[in-house]
Amino acid sequence: MSPNLLLLLLILMFLSLSITSSLSSPSPADSPPYLWPLPAEFSFGNETLSVDPSVALIVAGNGGGSPIVRAAFERYMGMIFKHASGRASLLARIRFLRMVEYDITSLKIVVHSGSDELHLGVDESYTLMVSKKNEQSIVGAVTIEANTVYGALRGLETFSQLCAFDYLTKSVQIYKAPWYIQDKPRFQYRGLLIDTSRHYLPIDVIKQIIESMSFAKLNVLHWHIVDEQSFPLETPTYPNLWKGAYSRWERYTVEDASEIVRFAKMRGINVMPEVDVPGHAESWGTGYPDLWPSLSCREPLDVTKNFTFDVISGILADMRKIFPFELFHLGGDEVNTDCWKNTTHVKEWLQGRNFTTKDAYKYFVLRAQQIAISKNWTPVNWEETFSSFGKYLDPRTVVHNWLVSDICQKAVAKGFRCIFSNQGYWYLDHLDVPWDEVYNTEPLHGINETSHQKLVIGGEVCMWGETADTSVVLQTIWPRAAAAAERMWSTREAVSKGNITLTALPRLRYFRCLLNNRGVPAAPVDNFYARRPPSGPGSCYAQ
Repeated sequence: MSPNLLLLLLILMFLSLSITSSLSSPSPADSPPYLWPLPAEFSFGNETLSVDPSVALIVAGNGGGSPIVRAAFERYMGMIFKHASGRASLLARIRFLRMVEYDITSLKIVVHSGSDELHLGVDESYTLMVSKKNEQSIVGAVTIEANTVYGALRGLETFSQLCAFDYLTKSVQIYKAPWYIQDKPRFQYRGLLIDTSRHYLPIDVIKQIIESMSFAKLNVLHWHIVDEQSFPLETPTYPNLWKGAYSRWERYTVEDASEIVRFAKMRGINVMPEVDVPGHAESWGTGYPDLWPSLSCREPLDVTKNFTFDVISGILADMRKIFPFELFHLGGDEVNTDCWKNTTHVKEWLQGRNFTTKDAYKYFVLRAQQIAISKNWTPVNWEETFSSFGKYLDPRTVVHNWLVSDICQKAVAKGFRCIFSNQGYWYLDHLDVPWDEVYNTEPLHGINETSHQKLVIGGEVCMWGETADTSVVLQTIWPRAAAAAERMWSTREAVSKGNITLTALPRLRYFRCLLNNRGVPAAPVDNFYARRPPSGPGSCYAQ
């Protein structure tokens, strides 16, 4: 058989599949727009457009040619066309013979700013337009326009969710076109906490978590690196600290941490480290026992010694070289000071200053704050510091709510910024909290003044690691983290109206399946307990 005859037969087969598909299969255009999180404003039509597997990237603006944009384009094309990768050359030949034409042949990304600085409040807005060839344009195109590269990343994610693979025609299609989307986040801080002290998470797993965050448009990884159980991070100034790691294999080098920050930046995600003091720090004394008040009083850290604060300063100086984000979490929660009173030299130090143990706790937190500020960091502290001595905190402090439901109300009333993480709903290790309770939790509840609402910079879901390691961490995070992600990205009006069983649940189920298709082991949405597998046979989309 000649090559030309073979090619003709392949063309006829392709056209036959296209006709069969249009006649026999129900159109996905009958379904609601499966976008997650829901864009701020959007409109759509009723057309179905085909997307060229050789879609061309066209860049414009000062930042259009950024390596971040180009890398993201390649990433997303790999996801969109993973089924059709082996067909690109054949389909290109078919198009060359003008027997098959695609509606979408180019993707234009316009980025106005040439800066790729990633900071709190960076502009993540974008406009996305999808249209086919018509009288005004001979080129079918998608256009993403954004002020920054990070807005362009969010637009690419939305575009990827519009694209669906048709198994009958073996082509990628966009339903309900033409699309016009104007989108921006509701909150500037949309975080996920991971805990690598209670269980070590390998570098590749942390990268998988970061990648999955970008799919839901989360933008801050809160890295709770160390705690009382282990100290896995290399600290060159005080190299014995990581003797507190669980083992010599469960550690992060400086280069590892730097790679995580780089990987996250390429996806528009900041990394905020946490060093929790003065409690939650017993592991520090494995390498430097002088940090313990005594062998029987291993935390809180010794408040009496300058050496304690020298070590904190050294850790922060080393970490400043790795983490460019302006926020640094200093913890300050769950500080039990009882053993300070029973340690002779600490008791004498308290008496010499006429301090109570609460005064010493305040002294420690404020001194640690000043060390962080001296290194050009904005301190973040858990809410106990605000509840115990809020009027003494540095006014730049960001109060992190986790325990009491109205802490953000109280903090913003005093002029502090606040991050919302109410443990009753947004702690992912609480496996009995269903998706709808996560979804319905409102960070601005009870905060009515506009000036106060602006001080709530956002929220964070927390994946504490006591009962989660590599084997279950991703299916514990997802899909419930996505419920909070839409609450933090989409407008309050859009996510608070209507019956969420009709407006949100079908989209969340679809997004969970999208995560699965991208290799993220997200658990079924309707599990009574999170991270459990399905109880029997069934469709991904109906679980």
